[in-house]
Amino acid sequence: MDSLELLAHPIRLRIVHAMGGGRLQTPAQLCARIPEASKATVYRHIDLLVGGGILEVAEERRVRGAVQRHYRLRQDRAVIGSEAVRALTPEDHRQAFATAMTALLAEFNAYLDHEGTDPVADQVGYRQHALWLSPAELEEMIGELRAAIAPRLAHRPSPERAQYLLSPIHFPVEVPQREAEQSSDAGADQETAT
Repeated sequence: MDSLELLAHPIRLRIVHAMGGGRLQTPAQLCARIPEASKATVYRHIDLLVGGGILEVAEERRVRGAVQRHYRLRQDRAVIGSEAVRALTPEDHRQAFATAMTALLAEFNAYLDHEGTDPVADQVGYRQHALWLSPAELEEMIGELRAAIAPRLAHRPSPERAQYLLSPIHFPVEVPQREAEQSSDAGADQETAT
């Protein structure tokens, strides 16, 4: 399986989220993070991610006579390249988006199910804004978001940090008019005016 196929599953995507920040996680820790899935299911998805090179065994320890593996995320492999994205069909995009939303909803439900959850204190946000942007303005905004997010991706877990899931999503809700359409519309307006 390629990276796209491996990451296009809500449980595998949640495992990748759990491994962020250079964390080492055991299968038991990952099962605790995804309690709605059976242990066998989580173990199967870990094996697929290891087989695909997205996770690797970072260390092994003997615990009560058994070998306990700690896994690490290979961040360089947990990405979908721009060539792969360009090759996606509309149906592929639909499936990838559905997977991302399913994982996002599962993560949010897991957060709300924790005892003592306080969305206000945790500054939870899920606002949506409809923006009017030219292609240049969209590119500028994406650059600004990358500049704000990229340095923080290197943060490591620490006692004063909580892991947040940030999911920027942007797509046109109206098909943008292209220059050719705009010029033909302008010509039609002139013809009816005469």
